[in-house]
Amino acid sequence: MASERKNEQDFVRPVRRILIGLMAVALALVFMVWRIDSPRVEQFRMAVIDRVVPSFDWAMRPVARGVAMMENFGSYARILEQNQELRRELQQMRAWREAALQLEQRNAKLLDLNQVRLDPQLTHVTGVVMADSGSPFRNSVLLNVGARDGVQDGWAVMDGLGLAGRIAGVGSRTARVVLLTDTASAVPVTVQPSGQRAMLTGDNTTFPILEFIESPDDLRPGDRVISSDDGGVFPAGILVGEVVQTRDRRLRVRLAADYGRLEFLRVLRSRPVEKIRDTGALILPPSEFITPEDAAEALAPDAIPPGPGDG
Repeated sequence: MASERKNEQDFVRPVRRILIGLMAVALALVFMVWRIDSPRVEQFRMAVIDRVVPSFDWAMRPVARGVAMMENFGSYARILEQNQELRRELQQMRAWREAALQLEQRNAKLLDLNQVRLDPQLTHVTGVVMADSGSPFRNSVLLNVGARDGVQDGWAVMDGLGLAGRIAGVGSRTARVVLLTDTASAVPVTVQPSGQRAMLTGDNTTFPILEFIESPDDLRPGDRVISSDDGGVFPAGILVGEVVQTRDRRLRVRLAADYGRLEFLRVLRSRPVEKIRDTGALILPPSEFITPEDAAEALAPDAIPPGPGDG
């Protein structure tokens, strides 16, 4: 048995050497033929290519598929980059659209009213978001602006597209912003075009709830929600979002602020509301028609005539 294996190996080795030698000679001949610069050899080469290459289509197909996959991968990467750029441009266009809508509404009011005195434009201070709360039960962020920048509690905060929250805690160099999605957030809002007043309450979801609505039947999904100046907390007219109706038939708000990319926030400097202390002075006639003595007599308690039931 061992002798048969030895004889087989002795037979295979010479044959293998002969085949390797013949293959090397054939490759050398092919190389030489392919390097010869002659019209006849060129015709021979073209004839060989015409006969051999089409028959190797099955062998070239995987290579072609691989090259196509690499090209498609490169095109997908370019498409992804273009998609991200289009998203950034879309976000900017939304901001411009909202600014255009606000300007259109203001221009319509100015055309309707003549010689109206507009409120001074709100100024703002921009801060960088340093960190978030990191808690599932509280939605808040920290800004790198504080009391040294004039920031005060209760001021409105927006991200450029819409209202994001309010200041709830001011330090010397930092301030905490309670977002609209926080359970401690309750913001008065107005729903357009119906003009319904409501309260936007956070519940730790991305869609806060609309509560205390006067006539819920007048609201439709897609209605614009803006801030209200009820209570003197926020300035009126800041975009909040749009109305949506969830599966539980509750009215919620899709916020305009991009909570996934809160990098910079603008703190609106709210001016204190003027307090009217002497209401009687607002309804007195002009001084040229009444003397100071008559005004004092008219405002005296004794000058009020007794009613039918008074003694």
